[in-house]
Amino acid sequence: MIIQKSREEIELMRQSALLVSKTLGMIATEIKEGVTTLHLDKLAEAYIRDNGGTPGFLGLYGCPSTLLTSVNEQVVHGLPTNRPIENGDIVSVDCGAILNEFYGDHAYTFEIGEVAPETKKLLQVTKESLYVGIRELKIGNRVEDVGNAIQTYCEAHKYTVVRELVGHGLGRKMHEDPEMPNYGKKGRGKLFVEGMVVAIEPMINLGTRNIKTLKDGWTIVTADRKPSAHFEHNVAIVNGRPELLSTFGYVYEALGIVSDEENEFRMQPLVL
Repeated sequence: MIIQKSREEIELMRQSALLVSKTLGMIATEIKEGVTTLHLDKLAEAYIRDNGGTPGFLGLYGCPSTLLTSVNEQVVHGLPTNRPIENGDIVSVDCGAILNEFYGDHAYTFEIGEVAPETKKLLQVTKESLYVGIRELKIGNRVEDVGNAIQTYCEAHKYTVVRELVGHGLGRKMHEDPEMPNYGKKGRGKLFVEGMVVAIEPMINLGTRNIKTLKDGWTIVTADRKPSAHFEHNVAIVNGRPELLSTFGYVYEALGIVSDEENEFRMQPLVL
């Protein structure tokens, strides 16, 4: 059952999402060659708690960390380690936080130093596909309209879409209805309703779409060990159209990136 949120609840969820956005912005200032993902995890936990929140992943389903940090061929759910990040790596940083009794949950894949051109292109297309999917989150459409848009866009660029892992509804629980796959057929799935909030998160591979889980029980990798990219936003349906609750603006501010990609999904400009 889809849990519709009131306008007041959506504004509380925006604050939760923005705490995650700010945490990712802080990570953007710290993530670099030689730094460990375990160090980043400790920084994130401290930042979330210092800003009045609670880490959303830590302890959830037994998760031992605040961040999930997936490097190169790791798709999602990578556990932080003492392995130093290397030049040329890509690192998906997925973060969750609880504030005002609601969850925020989104992800950004960072480039470290000089990244291979084919990998840079994968990241670009994956992030573009996120917004392609968000455009379909509107009254009159259904769940698989979003997935079909993401799938069509990525496959047109010769990339593959992970099938076993999906986005999800978001609220007082990390995972609510509906599941939001990144593939599908137009016109199928649950009908979108006003006030629903979802996490849309394309997970796109350079090679095969097949995946494996490592012995730690968490880290998921591509079967052919080629790179995978992951970007995620929290989005509500407000007045029948998609409204972004999260932002990559804090990441872009830290990295010196200028972008207007989020503007069409905001009722009013976001002040960083």
